[in-house]
Amino acid sequence: MCRAEAQGLSTLLPEMEARGVRLHAVVHQRFGASEFKPFLQGGEVYLDLERKFYGPQERWMNIPGIFNFESLAIAIKDSLNGTPGNLEGEGRLLGGLFVIGPGEQGIIFQHHEYPIGNRADIERVREAIQKVNHPTQ
Repeated sequence: MCRAEAQGLSTLLPEMEARGVRLHAVVHQRFGASEFKPFLQGGEVYLDLERKFYGPQERWMNIPGIFNFESLAIAIKDSLNGTPGNLEGEGRLLGGLFVIGPGEQGIIFQHHEYPIGNRADIERVREAIQKVNHPTQ
């Protein structure tokens, strides 16, 4: 999850809190993890050095894919909007986003990053949050 996506998700905190949804990020390297935390306001950052959360089949972007037009355009737009990237670390492991309901409700929404920098549609995330069965219901 990139910094700009974390900022966008942080804007949904009132809706998340109303539905009992918590915001978490899972990162796979120590490098940059502490610098990432301020972008995820109201959320927790967890370190998964063994990359177990990334699944049995990790998704990696090849080197030329990092420099495709869409990924570069996203990086430039984020930079111009004041969200700095750090251009450090390996940068090729593709991430994702899940909205998970309690108990048997399971995964309500999922987005798999592709290409690098591609983000989940914030309105679709908002809609998924509204579908979460609130624990008091």
